[in-house]
Amino acid sequence: MKVHQFQPDLPPPPNTVGLVGWLKRNLFNGPINSIVTVILAYFAVSLLWTTFDWAILKADWVGETRDACSREGACWVFISVRWQQFMYGFYPEAELWRPRLFYATLAIFTVLLAYEKTPKRTWIFLFFVNIYPFIIGALLYGGVFGLEVVETHRWGGLLVTLIIALVGIVVSLPIGVALALGRRSDMPIIRSICTVYIEVWRGVPLITVLFMASVMLPLFLTQGADTDKLIRALIGVVMFSAAYMAEVVRGGLQAIPKGQYEAADALGLSYWKKMGLIILPQALKITIPSIVNTFIGLFKDTSLVLIIGMFDVLGIGQAANTDPEWLGFATESYIFVGLVFWIFCFGMSRYSIWLENKLHTGHKR
Repeated sequence: MKVHQFQPDLPPPPNTVGLVGWLKRNLFNGPINSIVTVILAYFAVSLLWTTFDWAILKADWVGETRDACSREGACWVFISVRWQQFMYGFYPEAELWRPRLFYATLAIFTVLLAYEKTPKRTWIFLFFVNIYPFIIGALLYGGVFGLEVVETHRWGGLLVTLIIALVGIVVSLPIGVALALGRRSDMPIIRSICTVYIEVWRGVPLITVLFMASVMLPLFLTQGADTDKLIRALIGVVMFSAAYMAEVVRGGLQAIPKGQYEAADALGLSYWKKMGLIILPQALKITIPSIVNTFIGLFKDTSLVLIIGMFDVLGIGQAANTDPEWLGFATESYIFVGLVFWIFCFGMSRYSIWLENKLHTGHKR
């Protein structure tokens, strides 16, 4: 009896796989879609080429005065001349090594904490959160170890942006967690206090908070006492961000199945052990996208400190635009500032995605 032999499968048609297949399925799967794709591609290529030509090919890069900008493209000379102000504000030039040391150590700590195989990573994190801010504060402000005192009103640019963002992120998260736990507490007084705090701070814009911190806070201090403007801004940003962070964490706590709480109670765990070992790790993992989204919003909101007389990187850009010797280059200034914000926000976004994938244990659908 003759045994039937199956022939090997033929490869798929070339126009259904690879790049050609993807283009056919997604962009050219019909006459209308094909026409729309061609029209949008034309406008996109035209816009990209015009931007590239203005920003790169016809741009002026080298020089020290306005006369160096003689071409039709962007004048990046304006950015290079103002570079130190964008980075350090009005920090004394002889003391610039101090903010530069801050940038260098911050980059080192970021790399060490982002790399999961770093030895003693937990101890490095505890040092970064609890001790490093005080060392950097003393370094930048001075007055110790023979360092010249540099008042905070001379700080500015990216230096102020990073300080406000870092302090707001590091301090608002634990406060937000505590508020979220308090709002879900069984004790009516604690629950009411946390609820009122969250609703009050979420009900006012950050601009109002900064005005209150800058103008009203000194009125509540004892006569003769003065609080630095940067400290007041930090207090306002932290208290405002903590209210939003509390609601993010509360959403994660409510997403945990009731069985997890019952299992922890069945094991005889105390309230704090139940929260610290079982509930909070799961809740924070679930809310990583929302937490990072709040951090990104906080980082961008640091530009609002301009209204109380502090010059962050955006404030420095706006101040530079009013210089009579460099009028007409506001576009370059805003593009540079936007690029700075985008780099940091995009970095946080990508790290959160990596962290989500690393901690994925089955909740993802």
